Amino acid sequence: MSRIRCERCLRPEKHCLCLLIPELSSRTRVLLLQHPSEVNHALNTARLAALGLSNAELVVGEVFEDLPALLNRPGYQARLLFPADDAQPLQAYAASDEPLLLVVPDGTWRKARKLLHLNPLLAALPRVTLATVLESRYRLRKAPGPGALSTLEAIVQALQVLEAPASFEPLLRPFEALIEGQIAAMGEHTYQRNHLKP
Repeated sequence: MSRIRCERCLRPEKHCLCLLIPELSSRTRVLLLQHPSEVNHALNTARLAALGLSNAELVVGEVFEDLPALLNRPGYQARLLFPADDAQPLQAYAASDEPLLLVVPDGTWRKARKLLHLNPLLAALPRVTLATVLESRYRLRKAPGPGALSTLEAIVQALQVLEAPASFEPLLRPFEALIEGQIAAMGEHTYQRNHLKP
């Protein structure tokens, strides 16, 4: 028998995170393009970002037929948050700047690259990156390298830079609770053995 899930955050009802999810407004519009393999992942941080930001949209798929309409939002300039040699470091908006439509692929690095490969319009977008990356709080996934963040953490850090001094830290509250819950479920011993650096 499957456990009853919250229809909003998709967590098991007993572990619903909705009370911790803020409702934050942002000048930046965030478009999350999620690989289908992430939808039912226990640590679905893109969904938390989409639920916590009023100016965010989550679209699931591999090939996005309606990408031109998603990217051509009047009043926004589309930028892809993804590493590249020519990616421009994000910086705070000046008063006259047109806000960004920040496009964020969500999946493992391999799946995110696949999304770019399957959607040439996405791959052709000018890219932006974080000039300084704070250490990830994601204690449950083996990061592919230093500076690797969960989707939610990358969005929070990007918005903190773009919209300083506004704070988007409240978005991390359900994320922290999610991680604590996963650690509690696996037991401290298993967590120490499998996830802590020697």
